[in-house]
Amino acid sequence: MTGEAEGLGSIGFGYRPRAAWASDPAKTRGRLFPEAESPTRTAFQRDRDRIIHSTAFRRLRHKTQVFIAEEGDHYRTRLTHTIEVAQIARALARALRCDEDLAEAVALVHDFGHTPFGHTGEDALNGKMAAWGGFDHNAQSLRAVTKLEHRYAEFDGLNLSWETLEGLVKHNGPLVGTDGEGLDGPVPVSILDYDALHDLELDRYAGIEAQCAAIADDIAYDTHDIDDGLRSGLLSLDMLEGLELPGSILRQVRGLYPALDPVRTGHELMRRQITLMVEDVIRTTNANLGEIRPASPDDVHDAGRTLVAFSPSMREQEKELKAFLYANLYRNPVVLKVREAADRIVRDLFDAYFADPGLMPEGWRGLLGKAEERVKARHVADFLAGMTDNYAVKEHRRLFDRTPELS
Repeated sequence: MTGEAEGLGSIGFGYRPRAAWASDPAKTRGRLFPEAESPTRTAFQRDRDRIIHSTAFRRLRHKTQVFIAEEGDHYRTRLTHTIEVAQIARALARALRCDEDLAEAVALVHDFGHTPFGHTGEDALNGKMAAWGGFDHNAQSLRAVTKLEHRYAEFDGLNLSWETLEGLVKHNGPLVGTDGEGLDGPVPVSILDYDALHDLELDRYAGIEAQCAAIADDIAYDTHDIDDGLRSGLLSLDMLEGLELPGSILRQVRGLYPALDPVRTGHELMRRQITLMVEDVIRTTNANLGEIRPASPDDVHDAGRTLVAFSPSMREQEKELKAFLYANLYRNPVVLKVREAADRIVRDLFDAYFADPGLMPEGWRGLLGKAEERVKARHVADFLAGMTDNYAVKEHRRLFDRTPELS
């Protein structure tokens, strides 16, 4: 780096020196479209700022986490969930002496590709797109930041740095083996197409900052989905007593504060659970780092395993908690009834737009012309995936005589 960019090294990055395994913005692998460095912000700070100022980020405010927005003002949305993930990711990154801005950027962008109505919308859209490669929210996140955002004069997308993009795509692990074959089925075409332009090294593990963001996502929804479940009345504190992780914390809280009301008891449970899980990750990750002693970020990429992880005992407790949430919250008949209505809305909209692209707004309908079905289907999926819950319902009411009730 030369000129003004050399001064970036004097900007503070936290309270402790950067570790050898941390990604260094001064050594970034760059952007698909080269840009001059900022004299006041690192490459990863600029990525975070571009993500926050994007349209896709604002849309998260009106996208479902577990409960449809109109069911209550205090339930988490994709936006509040994303902010909570970013906070936990940044805390982990600071403790592990890696780049906090990069961990935060990956956390903030990780859910950009989610459809309206959460995983229900994704499942519906995946079904409709089955003949054309399916729909994957992670691949859609990449499309959002490399193609669909139209904010800059010289390129489509946000032109994020290599480190942020590879963290977005691989935060849950490599996508292909050494033979180039997908590890969990075929790799989405959108990812392969971008990888051909800007090699994301799909067979290697993501950097440590992306790994912080990935496990922060688990910690956030393991905890806050309980909170929303308690608020909805679908879960109760007594139901949690038989689970090892929340049950042990609940007994501790009740022992310390026997007269505490249920609402505050629930909040005490949540904050203590987050603390226990975060501290477990820090201890376990430090032990993992001590074993392999990475001397550079490349050593993390080539470690052959995820380094930012739960301990074996915490992993089992978290697995038990997830199974409980699936059985009692995500698959609760009340939630499933709403999911059925949301599923129909997404499927109906896809069919309508695919049959007549002219039903889409100006700026979307005029781009297709006589496009082949594959291109048209992906275009419709892009439009649908970008919708908020509210807009999807509004569009369904515009196009159909009867719209399913979501509450």
